[in-house]
Amino acid sequence: MKRETWGSRSNFIFAAIGSAVGLGNAWRFAGQVYQNGGGAFLLPYIIAIFAIGIPVLMMELAIGKKYRLGAPSAFAAMNKKFEWIGWAGVIIAFIVAAYYSTLVAWVVNYIFASFTMAWGGDPAGYFNNTVLHLSESPGQLGGFSLPVLIGLLITWLVVIFSMRRGVEKMAKLVKWIVIIPVIILIVMCIQAVSMPGAADGIRYYITPDWSALGNFDVWRAAFGQVAYSMSILFALMITYGSFLEKGSDIPKDSIVIGLSDMGISLLAGFVVFSTLGYLSFQSGVPIGEMNYQGVMLAFVTYPQALSVFPGGQVVGVIFSLLFFIMLFALAIDSLFSIVQAVSTAFSDKFKFPPRKALYITCAACAALSLLFATNAGLYWLDIVDHFVNDGNLLFMGIFETIAIAWLFGINKLREFINSSTTIKIGRWWNILLKYVCPVAFLVLAASFLYSNIRTPYAGYEQQYLFIGGWILVIVTFVLALIIPKLTGRRKETGEVVS
Repeated sequence: MKRETWGSRSNFIFAAIGSAVGLGNAWRFAGQVYQNGGGAFLLPYIIAIFAIGIPVLMMELAIGKKYRLGAPSAFAAMNKKFEWIGWAGVIIAFIVAAYYSTLVAWVVNYIFASFTMAWGGDPAGYFNNTVLHLSESPGQLGGFSLPVLIGLLITWLVVIFSMRRGVEKMAKLVKWIVIIPVIILIVMCIQAVSMPGAADGIRYYITPDWSALGNFDVWRAAFGQVAYSMSILFALMITYGSFLEKGSDIPKDSIVIGLSDMGISLLAGFVVFSTLGYLSFQSGVPIGEMNYQGVMLAFVTYPQALSVFPGGQVVGVIFSLLFFIMLFALAIDSLFSIVQAVSTAFSDKFKFPPRKALYITCAACAALSLLFATNAGLYWLDIVDHFVNDGNLLFMGIFETIAIAWLFGINKLREFINSSTTIKIGRWWNILLKYVCPVAFLVLAASFLYSNIRTPYAGYEQQYLFIGGWILVIVTFVLALIIPKLTGRRKETGEVVS
């Protein structure tokens, strides 16, 4: 089968930015800042962008472009013993697609709820009881939440309809989807910074607590946020690179994608923390004592602020719609890329037509997403996200950078990149990928293991952390090692188009 391409450089740039810029930039970034010392999180985050984000992004795009294959087949083309690394990334992407689609489903519900601001004066109650039908613990799955099931149905129909005609058509659609949230963010930022108390929120956002920089959890969260937000280390950017034209300029494109991702995160932070400042002004509760973390910032704190927005009900409805339409636009194109990584891996490996691979992938991901549509779905989503994003991606960083920089030979890849760019990357890139990245990932992974073994994450009972966390980590890499053996001998490396 002839390999699809993006059709133009702008198609790829917008698609890659759409993949990188998602819910991780809006609620997750702000939540990480809130939980990790306010402005103290920003310095490790910016360091991580330049130390691992952009260099690893260049590496993965180059792998995809060189071999024009999805992650498992591309790693096998380098060395058949590396194929399992690609499958580990695909398995991680598959899991992320399942719970990420649930987040999109929540957003879909809130778009409809925005017309009447259905959460009223009790956004926490609305989110927990009306949308999620939240149970008492992860062990009480209960039934399914009908609003979440409907949201999932809409989400997966949008994914299938948007992706079924191939990557070039999808990229043209994503061009518009990417622009929408940026415009909305700018409008919301202008509104937010002008509200009473916004200055206090901004001060909390940009003022560092320097003592927090000595906490490994802050650094791990920053590096994990960059990996999650920039779509690296779980097969996505290798897949996107496989659709590049031969003359694509990887260094230039990587810098544009990385800086766009960082810029939109920082902009979203100003919107969220200005709004938190206003909410603090209204309620008299200091920002640091609001005790809203993770998804609660998007689905409880912000709706609470919208309920008391200056200008009355009409203004609240308008900005509610803007906020949740923005979240949907951010999320859906990221979901496209996650699904693409999985479907391309199976299409390349088993020679399925791309559309058939897409349908199979969507059906399997939708089936797994049902776990997160149960009454205990929020708990399991929180546990799985923690171990996948803060844990698995760090382990992937170790395996991937050592395999490519040390065993395959980073000079080969650098020469390939420099053969089609006006900005030649130097030995600094080798140093980052051979030494800085593996050491950083290793130290942070060790910190992750230590802190999670010592203290149960978020106070969950160990049995649930074992099932949704530790077993998931182990199964990811065991399955990745088994799959190449189960699928038989692959084609020789020399048969791969490079």
